[in-house]
Amino acid sequence: MGSLNSEHITIVPFEEKYSKAFKKLNQWWIELYFKMEEADYKLLDNPKSYILDTGGYIAIALQNNKPVGVCALIKMQNTGYDYELSKMGVSPEAHGKGIGHILGTTIIKKAKELGAKNLFLETHHSLIPAIRLYEKLGFKKIEGVATPYERSDVQMALTF
Repeated sequence: MGSLNSEHITIVPFEEKYSKAFKKLNQWWIELYFKMEEADYKLLDNPKSYILDTGGYIAIALQNNKPVGVCALIKMQNTGYDYELSKMGVSPEAHGKGIGHILGTTIIKKAKELGAKNLFLETHHSLIPAIRLYEKLGFKKIEGVATPYERSDVQMALTF
């Protein structure tokens, strides 16, 4: 929540009216670099049932009341990790404004509020800007958690 490059960015919790933006902001980057997978459709088409109703959270970044970024916090089961930072997407026109960092910081703060001791995420080695962002947020590379994604070849964790 702050002013970046003279443009006001506000972070708000997910509401049903942001469903299309949540899917669109993720689908564009996934299809740009990879392909949509079954796990993507499950989460992006049903954020309420697969993320919110299971104890998760979704942050929406608004610029002039328009969704320009999204990030989810997904409750994990039987992995040794409390939550997953997932489905972070920022619109191309909003890149370079620090929105990903604001979203990541918001999700980390929310995870702590929910009692999490750690966070997990997965990505792909070709997404260098994303990996740099995660490292700035304190995530370290790990191995060994089963993944539903073909594209995932980098796993990271953050312990509080």
